Amino acid sequence: MALFRSVVWSETLPAIEGAGVWLRAPEMSDYVEWARLRAESRAFLEPWEPLWPEDDLTRGAFRRRIRRYVREMRDDLGYPFLFFRARDRALLGGVTLTNIRRGVAQSASLGYWIGAPYARQGHMTAAVAALLPFAHGVLRLRRVEAACLPHNAASVRLLEKLGFAREGFAREYLCIAGKWQDHVLYAHIAGVPGGAGQ
Repeated sequence: MALFRSVVWSETLPAIEGAGVWLRAPEMSDYVEWARLRAESRAFLEPWEPLWPEDDLTRGAFRRRIRRYVREMRDDLGYPFLFFRARDRALLGGVTLTNIRRGVAQSASLGYWIGAPYARQGHMTAAVAALLPFAHGVLRLRRVEAACLPHNAASVRLLEKLGFAREGFAREYLCIAGKWQDHVLYAHIAGVPGGAGQ
């Protein structure tokens, strides 16, 4: 994929360059910028995310988050990235591959968020587009799955633009914003045009 410029291995996770964005594993040094962006974007993000714990934006909670990320990477269960604007390294948001299943499945779930000031400018599309070759090539995942709320038009557009194919509808699939909500299910399949053979 043309948006995937390079993968350079670090001690924990590769840094990935895309079209105008740069992805790398979260570090404790990201805390201040991460907390600021999440705080100023809270009203924008909360309708699409699980309820935030009361201490979610504290340094201690972020430290626990980093420790969890390290365990997940070590155990090949998940791979988190923050993504930054390439020209000035401003933090834009995050993308994650979680719930990795090996064996006969070779699949993972995709999650993503972007700060309110940077939404609808193409940054999220660039970040996910850069992540897909890493998922399929480096991690050798056959399927990258995603679920979004049916009324989240921006997320639907993002997934369909990047070749994710709609595969179904799951009732009360995830607890988002404090209530169990229906989701549309998508998948991107390695080497299959349209993401799922359609």
